[in-house]
Amino acid sequence: MLGSASTVTRWDRLLGQKPVPLREHLLDEAARLLRAELAAWPLAAGDVDPATGSGFSDLLSGRVPRPPGEVFSEALRLARWDLERRTEAADDYFRNRRYLEAGVSEADRPALFLVTRWVVEQLLALGEATEGRLRRSELCSILDRLARAAPPPSPDPGPSDC
Repeated sequence: MLGSASTVTRWDRLLGQKPVPLREHLLDEAARLLRAELAAWPLAAGDVDPATGSGFSDLLSGRVPRPPGEVFSEALRLARWDLERRTEAADDYFRNRRYLEAGVSEADRPALFLVTRWVVEQLLALGEATEGRLRRSELCSILDRLARAAPPPSPDPGPSDC
């Protein structure tokens, strides 16, 4: 038979894989989709209340360049605290401006707020779409999957001197 050894090996490997439980697949797929949306800039936001969202209009319109990767990694940390209801940690973080230690500038602080809220809202919407079948700890596991992935692409710094 033509090429039977390689074909059998390939299919044997596929058939020998352990099945992935549906819930794990859902969490993996949600992380993959959020990762793709976070890689795009500006973030796709639905209806934004003009009274509360006016400070984010430049960020949502794309008139502002994509924030640095530190904004996204810190937003995942803050989103976790929000889902875990650790308000004291978030209060301390902003009161003591700990985002500066993580490499997020004051100028990027609005982007940090926006990305954090966007991630939390996406995860809570997933929880609602599953009619509460996903617990907050499972939503946090999506954050873990996002954090383990390579950081979102940073903006192109332009031509280098090399």
